Amino acid sequence: MISTKGRYAIRVMIDIAENPEGGYVPLKDIAARQDISKKHLESIGKELVSGGLLMAASGRSGGYKLSRTPEDYKISEILELMEGTLSPVACLKENAAPCPRAQDCKTLPMWQEYYEQTRAFFDSKTLSDFIV
Repeated sequence: MISTKGRYAIRVMIDIAENPEGGYVPLKDIAARQDISKKHLESIGKELVSGGLLMAASGRSGGYKLSRTPEDYKISEILELMEGTLSPVACLKENAAPCPRAQDCKTLPMWQEYYEQTRAFFDSKTLSDFIV
């Protein structure tokens, strides 16, 4: 399940893409439009900045702005930064230790297919798909 943090991060990224205002979008404006508390938004913003998805500036004309163009952001990238892997089971996570039961696991193909479909779906969506 995608958490509130992941969903909010997508909303924030869309908001910034829709409201570039020639520079940085103020935190208070994003919070007001998205009905997200400033405190919660600060936490999400910090993660998006540390993950390289946003740039931040403080001061009078500060706020957040995209570090790339909207079409260069896959929704999967935003979700994985905020949520971690989209893998439904531990054995499919990147760099997971080999599962000793993989050879005999009757459900592994199902989990692999689910993961591949989920990943393909979120990889096929970009931030630009949601900009009005």
